[in-house]
Amino acid sequence: MNVAADKVDPIHQFHLNEIFPLEIGGYDLAFTNSSLFMVVTVVVAGAFFYFSTSGRALVPSRWQSSAEILYEFTASMLKDAAGSHGMKFFPFVFTVFMFVLTANLLGLFPYFFTITSHIIVTFALAMLVIGIVVVYGLYKHGFGFFKLFVPSGVPMVLLPLVVGIEVISFLSRPISLSVRLFANMLAGHITLKVFAGFVVSLSAMGAVGVAGAVLPLAMAVAITALELLVAALQAYVFAILTCMYLADAVHPGH
Repeated sequence: MNVAADKVDPIHQFHLNEIFPLEIGGYDLAFTNSSLFMVVTVVVAGAFFYFSTSGRALVPSRWQSSAEILYEFTASMLKDAAGSHGMKFFPFVFTVFMFVLTANLLGLFPYFFTITSHIIVTFALAMLVIGIVVVYGLYKHGFGFFKLFVPSGVPMVLLPLVVGIEVISFLSRPISLSVRLFANMLAGHITLKVFAGFVVSLSAMGAVGVAGAVLPLAMAVAITALELLVAALQAYVFAILTCMYLADAVHPGH
């Protein structure tokens, strides 16, 4: 694929490119552009909180206020979903929320890579969440954790059917959690790239083309604003669902 086609191809932005090839024991462990932006995401999020809170003051600056708002927002979200006993998971939930939010926002910058547009990344995050739910639930409640699949008040004749539905629902959680984030980020970036491609193609057709590019340009600007909202909203949805799933580990009988 030539360079000109790469600029228009809406799928090219999701391609994995090796930066440092590495193979250990027959496994491809190459450092890719996705790996790079995972590191960048962690560094940017960490740097934001370090510099915004390093000079803590009684009257907070704008940066400190932003950090405190994110902290309080996440704490309130977790406490509302899982209660005070669920606050032990706050570091995990806060880390996941900031990682997804920062990754989504970084993906909006030109020539940056959106790691949450890859299903393997979002599925790994979802499996981490579900893994913690299962491990903690069994550790804390033993076999009592399985009360999660037996709703109270269900007639005995319907119990096998209801338990089956609950088990399938639980097993589908990592799929729905990962696909929701992946699909929204993928679709939004493809749509944005398509309209941006229209602008570039029409602008190369002279004065008439430039005039015709006004509408795609306006759509690209509008979609960019929408993508900014979606980036924050999808991070919130991922975090609130994580809180709800952790609540099942803390209170499996509820």
